[in-house]
Formats: sequence, structure tokens, C-alpha cells
Amino acid sequence: MSKRNMPMAPKALNKPNVRFDLPESVLNKWQSNIKASAESDNTISIYEEIGYDWWTDGGVTAQRIASALRYIGEDQDVIVNINSPGGDLFEGLAIYNLLRAHQGKVTVRVLGVAASAASVIAMAGDEIQIARAGFIMIHNCWSYAVGNQHDMREAADYLATFDDSANDIYRTRTGLDEKEITRMLDAETWLSGSKAIENGFADEYLPSDQVETSEEPPAQAAIRKLDQLLAKQNIPRQERRKLFQAIKADTHNAVVPSTPSATQPNAMPNASTITFADGSASKISNSLKGILTND
Repeated sequence: MSKRNMPMAPKALNKPNVRFDLPESVLNKWQSNIKASAESDNTISIYEEIGYDWWTDGGVTAQRIASALRYIGEDQDVIVNINSPGGDLFEGLAIYNLLRAHQGKVTVRVLGVAASAASVIAMAGDEIQIARAGFIMIHNCWSYAVGNQHDMREAADYLATFDDSANDIYRTRTGLDEKEITRMLDAETWLSGSKAIENGFADEYLPSDQVETSEEPPAQAAIRKLDQLLAKQNIPRQERRKLFQAIKADTHNAVVPSTPSATQPNAMPNASTITFADGSASKISNSLKGILTND
């Protein structure tokens, strides 16, 4: 299915009271150290969450992809490598539109995971290749909203627009009917490489020698493990990020002694000044110390 026959996604206004997010089930299955074994000048790599991430000052945005496409050239073929858990569907649909409108051939390679918004981006390829051990995951928009009852109803209608658009994109690409795609979205469906090809979400397998697993930097691995441990304590993701940001800032401003304090072997930056939704900043800080001490 050529991208020339794929529908354009709607250009909706981003709502400040609605933020797209990812469930922990998706983040826990994502291995960020899976990358392409080689890349060329016409390669675009999507190895992060979709949308700007203020915590890491990273993330894949439509602005970044537009810049990459301009650098490559509007009539040049492009390879898009994907290993992403998804993220902001608003950004994902915008990136999908950019790739769909690109005049050169777009080859999408799913190296690890193309989940959520990243799966929508993958559908923009003229050709979609997937690793045998790769996955495509589709689900309904996952987000959180703030406001009164009217804001919540408006947010639900807003999300339904994106769900309908994603359904249209998946349906056109695969040939599956609307009810089947709706069922898959409702169920948060994970498609292995073989199932993705069987159901029309991909065209063929990606050669195994084009994928490699690199060693994750120790600091990044530690943060990821800590994030997972805090998630098991039922601490919301946005609050965990707020905590990490405060610790990061406090660490940068701290004067580090030449030797550890004998009276505080497990000392950590004080996060008790952070105000969370339930006012449990001190409790979270103490839980964090306990986790690090006992794990």
C-alpha cells in the first residue's frame, strides 16, 4: 500500500489541558538500546518518545522531522528507523503527514517497537519492514486531562477525533474493517513481526543484520530501573519526572564532599520541597531512599 493512497491526518489544535502520555505496560516493554547497525545520510532515526520531553530535553517532534526531510531533499528517498514507545499522538499525526507528503520513497524499518503514536508514524511508509523480534502496538489515545466536568467531556471528544483518525489510517493500510481495528484499539493489541505482516501492518521482515543492541549507558540504565521501581509504588509518571528533575537540579547545585559521610551512608538530595498532587512529597522521598537501600 503506497503512502500516496493513505489518508491525511486531521490538523487539530493542541489543547493545553490535555496531555498525551504512555501507560507503564508500554514503557516496560520498550528496549531503548535497540538501534540500526548502520545509517546513511538519508536516514531518519526515531529512537525516543514522540513529542518534546522537557525532562530530557529530547523527544521526536514534527519540527525535528521537517528539518531532517529538508536536509535530505524533498525528492530523495528516505529510510525511517523506528524503535519508540510512542507518546504525543498530536505530534505523531503531524509527523505522519510530513512523511506521507514527502515526494521521495519512504521506507520504514521497525527495529524494536513501534507503539502508540510511533505505530501511526510507521504507516506513512511506502514500504514497511519489521524485525522478526519487533512489535507494532496500537491502542486508543492514552492521556490525562485537568478541569471541570465540561473540560472532561470536551477532552473525551477531542481524543475521539484522534482515535477515529488513527482507525482510518490503520484500516486503509491493512484492509481490515473498522470494527476489527476498533476491537484491536480497545484491547491494546501487540503485533509480533509475523502478525504485523499477516495483518497488513508491515510488508516484510527486516534482515537481522540491520539491527543491533547497544549497551545502555550506566546512568540511563539506572534512571530507567529507578523509574520502574517507583512506578511499582503507584507514583504517577509525571510526578516521578518532577522528582527526578528536582534531584537533578539539586545535584548540580550541591557541593559534593571528597568522602562519603559516615553518618549518612544513604544520603540523597532532599526532595521534600516538591509539591505533588496529593501532598506526599516527603513520603515519596522516603520511599525513594528505601527502594535504593533495599533493592
